[in-house]
Amino acid sequence: MARKALVNRKTSETETSVLLNIDGKGLSDIRTGVGFFDHMLEQLSRHSLIDMQVHAKGDLHVDDHHTVEDCGILLGQALSEALGERRGITRYASLDLVMDESCTRAAIDVSGRPFLVWQVTFPAAKISTFDTELVREFFQAFAQKAGITLHVITYYGANSHHIAETCFKAVARVLRQALAIDPWQMDVIPSTKGLL
Repeated sequence: MARKALVNRKTSETETSVLLNIDGKGLSDIRTGVGFFDHMLEQLSRHSLIDMQVHAKGDLHVDDHHTVEDCGILLGQALSEALGERRGITRYASLDLVMDESCTRAAIDVSGRPFLVWQVTFPAAKISTFDTELVREFFQAFAQKAGITLHVITYYGANSHHIAETCFKAVARVLRQALAIDPWQMDVIPSTKGLL
């Protein structure tokens, strides 16, 4: 059964569409109007091997907040829909990821219970015109709508671009591991409850 989903959302602030294929090759078509964020979503797709098409038109004359948050909401919704009852997934993963001077840990439980632990500090408030506080806003919206427990901890880093990139790449890699089909329980929901 294909693990794919298409979701759309239109509000007075944004119009967003997400097409997602969990069992992809890391191909992406990202057009949000927010350059740095597009780059981060491309990294998320490439390193998770999830094919993503994310198109958004938002009120960027106000700021990037609504666009970034709504992309997180829709990516989370699409992931949850594509997973269905989460049968056969590995469920858990964690890893440390480095980029030059920065090191970030991501840990995930694809549990059906949304929760975000965020211990990341950026030395700069902006990366070009992008507000660094929006990185957390994206992952908060994504974790809530995907129904995942996600912990992201940056141990150290001096460059805000590198720190943000380690966050997206680390989350991508744990998604890749946790969403993989476990060959030992391919048709089993990985919970003693029998439900995720």
